[in-house]
Amino acid sequence: MKQININICIQHYQLDELNADDRELIERALKATENSYAEYSHFYVGAAIRLANGNIMIGANQENAAFPSSLCAERTAIFAAQANYPDQAITTLAIVARNDNGLLDDPVSPCGGCRQVILGVEDRYKSPIRILLYGKRGVYCVASAKDLLPLSFVDASMG
Repeated sequence: MKQININICIQHYQLDELNADDRELIERALKATENSYAEYSHFYVGAAIRLANGNIMIGANQENAAFPSSLCAERTAIFAAQANYPDQAITTLAIVARNDNGLLDDPVSPCGGCRQVILGVEDRYKSPIRILLYGKRGVYCVASAKDLLPLSFVDASMG
C-alpha cells in the first residue's frame, strides 16, 4: 500500500487585509444575496466574479418548488459570464451567504456541483480561479478550485 497525502493551503484574512479589488468583489457578492430567491431554505447566497477584462458579473441562488430545478449563486454568475463574455477567463470568485439571522459567522464553501463547474471553467481557460469565501469572522482565500476538489475530473481524465 502507498499513502498519498494531499496538502491544501487556505489563507485566512480579515476583510480589511484584502486589496480593494477583492473587497469590491465581496461587497458585490454580499449585495447579490438580495437577489436570491430562497423561499424554501431561507439561505441566501451571492456570488461575484471578476473576469480577465476586469468586468464583474454577479449571481444569486434561485430556488424552485421542484428542488432539482434550483440553481446555486456560483453557477448563475459563471453561466452568465460565459454567455456574455465567452472569450474571458474568470480570475476571481467571491461567495457570501446569509440566512434570516444575517450574515454567517464562518465562510460557506461551494457545493460539489459548483466545485465541478468552477474546475471545468479553470480547465477550459487553462487558468486558476481564486476563490474568496466570506464570513463575519474572516475570509478564506483559495488559490484554485483544485484545492476544493483535489481528486478532480476534467476533460483530460477521459483520455
